[in-house]
Amino acid sequence: MTTRQVEHEITIGAPAATVYRLLADVSHWPQIFPPTLHVEREETGENQERIHIWATANGEPKNWTSRRTLDPGRLRIVFRQEVTTAPVAAMGGTWIVEPQGADTSRVRLLHDYRAIDDDPQDLQWIDKAVDTNSTAELAALKDNVEQAHAAEREDLLFSFTDTVEINGPAKDAFDFVNEAGRWPERLPHVATVRFEEPAPGLQILEMDTRAKDGSVHTTKSYRVALDTHKIAYKQVTLPALMTLHTGCWTFTDTGRGTTEAASQHTVSINTANIARILGEDATVADARAYVHGALSTNSRATLGHAKDYAERTH
Repeated sequence: MTTRQVEHEITIGAPAATVYRLLADVSHWPQIFPPTLHVEREETGENQERIHIWATANGEPKNWTSRRTLDPGRLRIVFRQEVTTAPVAAMGGTWIVEPQGADTSRVRLLHDYRAIDDDPQDLQWIDKAVDTNSTAELAALKDNVEQAHAAEREDLLFSFTDTVEINGPAKDAFDFVNEAGRWPERLPHVATVRFEEPAPGLQILEMDTRAKDGSVHTTKSYRVALDTHKIAYKQVTLPALMTLHTGCWTFTDTGRGTTEAASQHTVSINTANIARILGEDATVADARAYVHGALSTNSRATLGHAKDYAERTH
């Protein structure tokens, strides 16, 4: 039985405690780590938690459940996959944050893993996935922590939510958003859709949408549908003004016989393209307003159609 053990590391210009806090809070991982699509905390306890992670590996969407043990005193986080996804038979490791001075730290990411049936080709696939993801995650961690610590990201990252109240059950509104393959016939701003669901609740959505000026934009997202109350997503093909776009559709029973449907967005502005898209005099505030307006327009349109659909169905 072959167990591979590998280590990746990076030096980060930020205090070790700051780096550890970011690693410990999995709720922000989709915004920090490129491969991570969504994370749900399923159990929490004293320095223990069980998390469900959806992420890409070698370009393929995968999901697994891990148990984490947090050690804030030693700045370590031990993780072990409880439920793995083929071709992985076992996977675990440790995040280790080591102070290198007041404002510098070294992060080591250790992995140990086995392939199902010790298959050498599968082991090679895992080798590549671990190396690719670890390298990307450490580089993204360094970038995010250093920028935040240096306060250079002022106003680039922001979130907002649009809501609507529906006179009907949450499931009908959820179904409308979940059945994205039918959006071209249901949503005027959606021209075409390419929709796959390689595993239950794990979706790949690529679509062409029409903007107010008549132009058509292609976007690709991975989505995670949870029961009938939540659909989280991460956009991986981004418009020029964004470096990040994650979001979540939620459907909540108000207890008054109605449903509150909400569309939440988290966005980071791509400053390199502001002048090209909005003009030489445009500011970060202008870009935020433009992106907020475009996303909110589409969200409100989708929520409005979901409301109509749910109230008709009800």
